[in-house]
Amino acid sequence: MSEPTSYVKAAEASEWQEAMNEEIRASEHNQTWEFVDLLEDRSPIGLKWVFKLKYHEDGSIQKYKARLVAKWCAQHQGIDFDETFSPVAQFERVRALLSLAATLKLPVYQFNAKSAFLNGNLEEEVYVL
Repeated sequence: MSEPTSYVKAAEASEWQEAMNEEIRASEHNQTWEFVDLLEDRSPIGLKWVFKLKYHEDGSIQKYKARLVAKWCAQHQGIDFDETFSPVAQFERVRALLSLAATLKLPVYQFNAKSAFLNGNLEEEVYVL
């Protein structure tokens, strides 16, 4: 199976439908958005689905992942936003942390923080369509 490039293609497979439903449930659980009427002087940002397959080490499919993302490319700096921020782990910091854990003989665990990006609070109003 390959990764679909559109919602129409993804909707044909129950695995992708379930992945999209899981993404919507996570957004609702985290109270990511609320439905409101679009104000006259506001421009909404479009949304699109991004689909990825996650694999086990043996190459078999582990998980179907669907993410609903905003099309930020439609925005213009100074008009629709003033600054951007994307938190990412810097390799040097991860390496230092792992080195410290090894030195102190501490256990290290790996985990997947689902929807971690949803925990940030925005001061601005963002409308999506």
